[in-house]
Amino acid sequence: MHSLRQRINTRDESGFTLIELLVVLIIIGILLAIAVPSYLGFRDKAQRTSAAADVREAIPSAEAYFSDNNNYLFTKTATGGVAATPWDALNSYDSGLSTALKGAAPAVVKPETGGTTYCIEAVVGTHKAVVNGPGGTVIQDNSTAPAFADCA
Repeated sequence: MHSLRQRINTRDESGFTLIELLVVLIIIGILLAIAVPSYLGFRDKAQRTSAAADVREAIPSAEAYFSDNNNYLFTKTATGGVAATPWDALNSYDSGLSTALKGAAPAVVKPETGGTTYCIEAVVGTHKAVVNGPGGTVIQDNSTAPAFADCA
């Protein structure tokens, strides 16, 4: 009973003052001001790299299609069946092909000039990469190359 009375009579008001809480909030704000721009930069670079990787991933499938069919029309699957979309034709050669290239916006796999060339475009976030093949190089939207253009 004595210890209970002693607890009740003790006026220990420990805790944080308003100034201490404000200092902690200011420190958190400063850390966020440093971290957020870095995070956004990393995310931006990751999107740009991902778009280029998606396009590079599709090029061997396009070349394998050409070696089987002697054109880039992308109308047949690897087994000779009818492909519903150009992406389906390429996906039959590489089942790990990115769905970002599936043919609906924001990406395009397109035969051009009667099936003698192709254009592959991928968009990830706000970044885009394009290749005009065969033998083209992947061009990214941060490039100053005048050849950068969308697949029409």
